[in-house]
Amino acid sequence: MAKRKLGELEVGAQGLGCMGMSQAYGVRDNDDESVATIHRALELGVTLLDTANVYGPHTNEELVGRAIADRRDQVVLATKFGIVPGHIGPGGGSQRVRGDAAYVRQCCEESLQRLGTDHIDLYYQHRVDPEVPIEETWGALAELVAEGKVRHLGISEASAATIRAAHAVHPITALQSEWSLWTRGIEDEVVPTCRELGIGIVPFSPLGRGFLTGSVTSVQDLPEDDMRRGLPRFAEENLDRNLAIVEALRKLAAEKGVTAGQLALAWVQHQGADVVPIPGTKRRKYLEENVAATEIALSEKDIAAIEAAAPADAVAGERYPERFARTVSK
Repeated sequence: MAKRKLGELEVGAQGLGCMGMSQAYGVRDNDDESVATIHRALELGVTLLDTANVYGPHTNEELVGRAIADRRDQVVLATKFGIVPGHIGPGGGSQRVRGDAAYVRQCCEESLQRLGTDHIDLYYQHRVDPEVPIEETWGALAELVAEGKVRHLGISEASAATIRAAHAVHPITALQSEWSLWTRGIEDEVVPTCRELGIGIVPFSPLGRGFLTGSVTSVQDLPEDDMRRGLPRFAEENLDRNLAIVEALRKLAAEKGVTAGQLALAWVQHQGADVVPIPGTKRRKYLEENVAATEIALSEKDIAAIEAAAPADAVAGERYPERFARTVSK
């Protein structure tokens, strides 16, 4: 796999999101396959593995730690703090965030223990705490870098103004935010800000939480405990409009001999050499399909056709219900 740069951090051109191995998209059903998927990712040239303390909660970091215990030097290990662990399924309450200095240090120490490592390669502030000055949070993060416990810093789902303020305290290596054909809100202000400051971009959910693969045609396709049941874009009243986007992508993909999901992922991969998407999966089969998207060549004409098939204003429904949306882009 080709390499890309997130700031000064070199990684494979595609990373692996590990959240779904432990939560959100159905039951945690096969840790052995999840570990095998991580190992296969490393074989294919994926180096950036993405987890967080809130995934599980805690169990995903433990799983990733076990998977890489004998191959730590092959991995660029990313984890996050900031969302207070608790139930975040469809019926969960408001998402709580913390960014005070004591909590930053506490979370880092706990993550190091669960991951079984002495350093985190890329440590993200998962959500911005509006009650704590960003200077306090990032001052604490800078101390962790100085101590060698963290190598690089990132921020997730932050506004352009917050990115600038945090970067002034300590350089940001990467921004992690949702970016896909049906989530393009960072393009106007956040992406230009990152490029001005030399910050890499790590899109999560580049396949629209799996929707752009065409695997979901009804909310009934989803397990009872799947978090997507609580997301507006998956609601029955929005499905027909959103499925029309997938069908248009499927027709374009067929012309290139690839799947709709691969075409959607290739579009994200083509957004710039500073972009490293992290599609998530817990199955080797889907991992291999995703990695194959890094080899798909798209011309300017192809890009235009894809964006015409999936125009940003055609998507029905908000990204999140209000209880989650209020912690985004602060």
